[in-house]
Amino acid sequence: MRKANLGRLLHLVHAEGPLSRAALTERTGLNRSTIADLIGELGALGLVTEHAPDPSRRVGRPSPVVAADPAVAAIAVNPEVDALTMAAVGLDHRIIARHRLESDLLSPEETARLVGEQIRSWKEHELAGHRLAGIGVAVPGLVRSADGLVRTAPHLGWRDVALRDLIEAEANLRTVIGNDASLGLVAEHLFGAARGFDHVVYLNGGASGIGGGLIVHGRPVHGADGYAGEFGHNRPGIAASVDRRAGDGVLEDEVNRSRLLSALQLHSADEPTLAAALSASTAVDVREEVARQRRILSTALANAVNVLNPSAIVLGGFLASLVAGETDGLRAEISQQALPSTCDGLEVRVAVLAEDRLLIGAAEVAFAALLDDPAGASVSAATAEPSSTAG
Repeated sequence: MRKANLGRLLHLVHAEGPLSRAALTERTGLNRSTIADLIGELGALGLVTEHAPDPSRRVGRPSPVVAADPAVAAIAVNPEVDALTMAAVGLDHRIIARHRLESDLLSPEETARLVGEQIRSWKEHELAGHRLAGIGVAVPGLVRSADGLVRTAPHLGWRDVALRDLIEAEANLRTVIGNDASLGLVAEHLFGAARGFDHVVYLNGGASGIGGGLIVHGRPVHGADGYAGEFGHNRPGIAASVDRRAGDGVLEDEVNRSRLLSALQLHSADEPTLAAALSASTAVDVREEVARQRRILSTALANAVNVLNPSAIVLGGFLASLVAGETDGLRAEISQQALPSTCDGLEVRVAVLAEDRLLIGAAEVAFAALLDDPAGASVSAATAEPSSTAG
């Protein structure tokens, strides 16, 4: 019971931000002395801090404010076809440090080596004095939930890769591997556009294609082995043959980031750069390509709405750029193709965590053991250490 209560309190201040002791007492139903005792233990573990309330908001007897200790962090990693992105994310879900290495396809071994090198560099500088809960990796591919084996990441050229073992050997930190879109959904459900919705369809568009995730009855749906949500590999109906570009291709062959870059005459771009370029462009071929991709996307989403009856659709990555400022228009396109009743109350939103969503989601799986068992999970001091592969 004590383990569960410690985890419950840490979950609350992690997910909702600083809360007063009075608010924690109200949220949990525990008495004040129990709350004080639990907070004291979390403080002794170095997981929360307490400070006096804002005097300007004081009404009645002041109650100390409890917050997740920002010195506790997780490392988030997202390998993609054009870059390796990493971040150190605090227990308060703020980005402490970020690094993006643009590169052609990296092997799993190169990825692990670069992760280890970056963590060692951060320990000497940005993360000096921090403690690390582990590493979370968001992979654009199928990840077996039982052991984190990357069964296939086709755009990276990876198959049956024990990436967890490779990274743990390089970084000496507990590592958890997950599908990138599934982890993006976790972040958006906790902190972003999907917060407050119990039935969500989420699609993420990245350099490697389109992944997705589902929330049903407030909980993520993983499938039997962790492979649920691969919307990008479905074959949507394409009403106008002139819209087809990939023969018998799947959704991610038609609704495709590289096709947008080609229309913009860009070789590569991160998410903010691509979004800005699409917004600024007045070129006819760019506008036509955006419209074409939106038509096909709306059909795929209408199919998902008919099957799943979500209350919200959330779009991340380049998919958000396709509909930026026009979510009502996309909803109308979906409604024209879906059963009318399934669209009652349906909301279409873009991911509000933007380029941070995959990193924050990856950090969440790294924090999971700590949040579930604050007293039992290990947290490592971020002290600089020599590379095991140096020399």
